[in-house]
Amino acid sequence: MSDERPIGVFDSGIGGITVLKALRATLPHENLVYLGDTARLPYGTKSAETVTAYATQATKHLLGHDVKMVVIACNTASAVALEPLKKALAPIPVIGVIEPGAKAGTKATKTGRIGVIATEATVKGGAYMRAIQAAMPGAEVTQAPCGLFVTLAEEGWVKGDVAEAAARRYLAPLFKGRNAPDTLVLGCTHFPVLARTIAKVVGKQVKLVDSAATTAKAVTEALAERGLAAKRKARGKTRFLATDSTERFARVGGIFFGEEIRARDVELVDIMPG
Repeated sequence: MSDERPIGVFDSGIGGITVLKALRATLPHENLVYLGDTARLPYGTKSAETVTAYATQATKHLLGHDVKMVVIACNTASAVALEPLKKALAPIPVIGVIEPGAKAGTKATKTGRIGVIATEATVKGGAYMRAIQAAMPGAEVTQAPCGLFVTLAEEGWVKGDVAEAAARRYLAPLFKGRNAPDTLVLGCTHFPVLARTIAKVVGKQVKLVDSAATTAKAVTEALAERGLAAKRKARGKTRFLATDSTERFARVGGIFFGEEIRARDVELVDIMPG
């Protein structure tokens, strides 16, 4: 059985393209549709009710593209809107980024001490801590907000003195002492592009968990379980949608995607109800 319908992916903006990149690498034959709600970013400063409403609108638009699965490539939306969307979209599967990253962190650790770096909103919400401790009761979870990493990622300053200085400032308190984490979960979709710099600062003894890669693995497993995988031999197509500023989406998105995105290939869409 083969299902050629696309997989829908959405984020409040551009960071979720790291998840898209991981999906493209893991599932080269699948068609993908990515929606960045750039007109209303960031979601992290909004109430749970507002984020759920925005996520519902984004998902509704993706359903118009006949998607067979929805991937929430946004930590904030995954934290507050995953369960409502699962109920609303059933039987269409919905996968968020938090649970795959949390589970991978518990599998990677040898000491039970796990660090999580994310935006301030994600850290305050505690979704990763809850998911990690649900998968590994008794795990010691230490969190640190690293908001400047988002700006550095979007500027393309992912290595060099500035990126390393920021990483040391953020991560030194997290990794001092004998009881430092042996595993670090990158709990923001912007952070994988900074992985090399982060690894350089924390050292080889610390295992980095990329939530983008772990989400791609979860999607692969879900497709196989439900018989939804595409069986075509040709490379799948990738379609980009944005709710504002297609030029900036293309410029910054190319940094996250690892290859050029042309502005003319980004479709401007309106997902507001009415």
